[in-house]
This record gives sequence, C-alpha cells and structure tokens, in this order.
Amino acid sequence: MNLETELLPWLISVATILAVVFLDKWENKHIKSILDWFPAILFAYVIPALISKIGGFDFSGHVIHEISKDYMIPLAIVTVMSSLSISQLKAMGWKPIAVFVAGSFWIALFPVAYIGLTFDSDLVQGLFAEQHYWKGIPPVVGGWIGGSTSQLVLKELVECPENIFLSILILDNILVNVWTILMFQGIKRTDQLNSRLRISDNKKPESLNMDQKNTLHPVSVVPILLLLVLIVNMFTNSLVIKIILLSGMGLILRNFIKKWPFNFILKFGSILIITVMAILGLKLKFDLVQIHGPLLWFLIVWLVSHFLFMLFVAKILNINAVWVPIASMANVGGIATAPAVTAAYEKKWMPHAILLAVLSMATGTFWGMITIFLLQSLFQN
Repeated sequence: MNLETELLPWLISVATILAVVFLDKWENKHIKSILDWFPAILFAYVIPALISKIGGFDFSGHVIHEISKDYMIPLAIVTVMSSLSISQLKAMGWKPIAVFVAGSFWIALFPVAYIGLTFDSDLVQGLFAEQHYWKGIPPVVGGWIGGSTSQLVLKELVECPENIFLSILILDNILVNVWTILMFQGIKRTDQLNSRLRISDNKKPESLNMDQKNTLHPVSVVPILLLLVLIVNMFTNSLVIKIILLSGMGLILRNFIKKWPFNFILKFGSILIITVMAILGLKLKFDLVQIHGPLLWFLIVWLVSHFLFMLFVAKILNINAVWVPIASMANVGGIATAPAVTAAYEKKWMPHAILLAVLSMATGTFWGMITIFLLQSLFQN
C-alpha cells in the first residue's frame, strides 16, 4: 500500500467530519427538512462508503479501524460519562428517574423475552438466527438508550456485520423520526391522559441549574481525557474492561471537579461520535444492505410497547404522565430532541429532559451489554 492510499482514509474521514458539522449547522429550511428524516450523523456513515464505492477502494483492513477501536471509542465513552451529574439527579427526584429506567429496562429486555418466547418462529430462526440479524439488536438498544456512542460500542462488542448495521441504522432513523413527531403531539395531551388514568400527582418539578461559569478551559480538559485513555490502554486490551474503567473515571471527573465544563464536553463528545461513525463508514458495502419487513414490524412493536410499559409504571407510581414522553425521548431521541419535545409542554422542564438524556447516554452501553449476554445465551446454546 503506497503512501497516498495509506493517507486516503484519514483524508476521507476528516472531510466527512467537516461536511457533517457544516450540514448540521446549515440554516437552510430545505436542508433542515432533509436532516429531520436523515440525520447529519447518518451522513457521517454513508459519505465515506459512497466515496469508497465510487473510487473502488476497500479500506476494511486499514489500521484506522484499530486506532478507532483502541482510542476513539474509549475517548468517546469517558467524555460522555463525564457529563453526568449525580447531584442534579438527586434534585430531580426518584419517580421521574424510575419511569425513565423502566423505559430503558423494556428496551433492553423486550427483544430477549420476545425471542425466547417465539424461538421457533420464522422471524427468529430465519432472520435472527440463520442470517445473524440478532447481532443488530444490541446496537438498537444502544442507539435507543445511549445514543450513537453506545450504538457504536455495542456494534463492536457484538461484532455486528456492516450490512446488518446499516439496515438497522436506516430503520432506526425512520422510526425515531416518526416517534419524535408522535411525542411532539402526544406530550400536549398528557393532561387529558392524567385524567383518564386517574393520576392525581400533577405537581411541577423544581428548577435545575444547568448554567456554568468559570469552567476549566478545553485546552486542559482534552489532555486529561486522552491521558486516561492511554493509561487504561496500557493495562488492558479488553474493550469491555475499558468501558467499565473509563465510565467510572468519567463520573469521577464530572462529580469531583466543580469546574468540569459540561457544555464543552457535550460538544466534544458529539465530534468524537461523528469521527467514529466516519471511520466505520469506510468498511460499509452498500450492495450487502437489505431491508426486511418483518424486522420493521418487530421494531415497531418493540418501540410502542416501551411507551405503554412506561405509562403503566407512571400509573403505578401516580406520577404526571408527561414524564412518559419526556423519558421516552430521553431514551430514544437523545440530548437534542428530548428538551425540544419537553418545550412543547413546558419550557422550564427542559433541563430535566437534558439530564435524563445525559443519563441515557451514560447507561446505554451497559444495558446493551446485558442484552448481548442474554442473546448470546439464546443463540449460542
């Protein structure tokens, strides 16, 4: 491999990152309408694949993938985890968090229960078992609970093939966009839902202060994160152990360093996610991608039942039903859409939605690891 070919994947990745950041910030109504259905981060996965296909390149064995797995993904993990504040979680109260956790629990365990109960069905045996589409389920769990970071980590942990991963990504983005529209409309009707379910606790949550002043400068923050990744890499090659260690370190940084810059960390984390997606896109081959109708219906049932289960928990806890769409969007939508949907009901609740979305980012990988363990026990016996 000559020097030009060796450098090309890096150049493609950098160009993709710049293009995606530009697209995401482009204030054009036509572009925005496209991004509502085909998020900018999905372009990060598709653009490198398009360039590779048009140019006839095959970068699947390039060293850039090892570097991403050893450094970029661990760096994204510690960055995301260092945005979670334990003290703010306590101020929110336990009931909204319980509704949120119930939603995460359902997302992580519903597919395991469904597959276990219908193991001899055509969907399970023909698609999940024979074609190995079960390996696409953990990335869905990670994407719905933790966002792109968890999705990418779980893809690597379960060794999900690129064609299955793209199929899942496409269906996932379609469903999440439709779901977001439904939640925008549904959250406005939660007062009527409270009445029908006879939920009497409609009190407003206390305000959360998400503003920061006099934070550490990014020039000092980024080296700290990089140093932690280097130290962990010296002691272990296991991605699972790296995830556990760096997650704990991230929590310590956020909760013991008072000037830790929350807002910068979220922005830096988003750039890291785009970077990892762009590198993964170098391995994608479009001709292997297939969309299966039964898989789409499975995902729809999975998503709708997640909402109904949280509604049941809200009824049991007698907590305002508005927390159900908020928690659902914190799980499924993430840091951008959760506060936006919440603002359609009450703008003062937006910090709570942000905090739940951060909690989602911090826990998605671990829920997905549970899903992987249980699915492996089903399919490898």
